[in-house]
Amino acid sequence: EIEDLTLVREVAHFKPIIENELSNLIYNALWFSPATQALIAYIKETQKVVNGTAKVKLYKGNAQVVARKSPNSLYDENLATYTSADTFDQDAAVGFIKLWGLPTKVYSEVQKNVE
Repeated sequence: EIEDLTLVREVAHFKPIIENELSNLIYNALWFSPATQALIAYIKETQKVVNGTAKVKLYKGNAQVVARKSPNSLYDENLATYTSADTFDQDAAVGFIKLWGLPTKVYSEVQKNVE
């Protein structure tokens, strides 16, 4: 949960892949392999910003994170809200939406010609 708060999206997405590959290398007795050492270095680098506290609720054998905080948190309430007091430039969203939806729009146009 603290990683979700402190790692950028690309690192958070890639880290499980690295962890899986590292597990395979170690399982296959390749602890001293250059690949193993490189993956460990990657994980160590990503963990430099991961610190904080998580409040956990325990109930009937389940554990649920109910609060978390970190001095390195990437969450900024002023950017995450849509109020008059937010700091995000709402006009930037228009271009992003058009760009993000472009592949779907092109696909739709191609499908019109196929039918």
